[in-house]
Amino acid sequence: MKKRNEKILLLFLIFLLIAINYPFLDNALEIFLTNYETGIVERVIDGDTAIINNESVRLLGINSPEKGELYYNEAKEYLEILILNTTVKLKKEKQDTDLYQRKLRYIIIGFTNINREIVKEGLANYYFPSGKDQYYNEFKQAWEECIESNKNLCEKSQDVCSNCIELKKLDYKDQEAILYNRCGFECNLKDWSIKDEGRKKFIFSKINLEPKTELLIKVGEGTNTKNVLFWRGEDYVWTETGDSLFLRDEEGKLVLWKSY
Repeated sequence: MKKRNEKILLLFLIFLLIAINYPFLDNALEIFLTNYETGIVERVIDGDTAIINNESVRLLGINSPEKGELYYNEAKEYLEILILNTTVKLKKEKQDTDLYQRKLRYIIIGFTNINREIVKEGLANYYFPSGKDQYYNEFKQAWEECIESNKNLCEKSQDVCSNCIELKKLDYKDQEAILYNRCGFECNLKDWSIKDEGRKKFIFSKINLEPKTELLIKVGEGTNTKNVLFWRGEDYVWTETGDSLFLRDEEGKLVLWKSY
């Protein structure tokens, strides 16, 4: 009877362990069963691009800062620490290469998705221009964990107006966003910026948003007014398959973000 109870307890503990660690075990099982390419990382170009087996590889699911932008060097150095001179696994999704003929891959070391780690560290935002794949929720969660840790690209703005400005609308069909100043004082938004998940970026010129007032940002051509700004030079910014808006202050610190 005692041995039977011990077996039942053991089975219960195994079941509990599986339940608690299901995401980890599921990911580990996938990595174990998938037939990956392998390669040695010869050089890191920036936070989301590396040379592997003498071929250029663009990391899927992320977008790191460009040269000259805040955290560019940190992102590159972090990726070097993670993968340089290391044998890695390469996982392909739907698309094999991008417009620049770079391979599009997730980089795996052991049971760790390196692309996800860069997002979690706040050295890239998640980025799914071809549509959400099986890793989307995992990468979004990594970004949320980064927000909680308040570091690097996830660091919250200390500008007094960061608590005043809210996003009232983000509409990919009309390609417009509406910001609202809910405070009782005017907010100077000069050099603040809006960015999508990719490279498209809109920098505010001198603008003072009055209390309890909306500001419409619309993609396309038109004449700017006091409360309407046109994001010129783009046919569209936010994609139908899903995208994000990141609003940052003049120092590049995060004011708010919204994904759909």
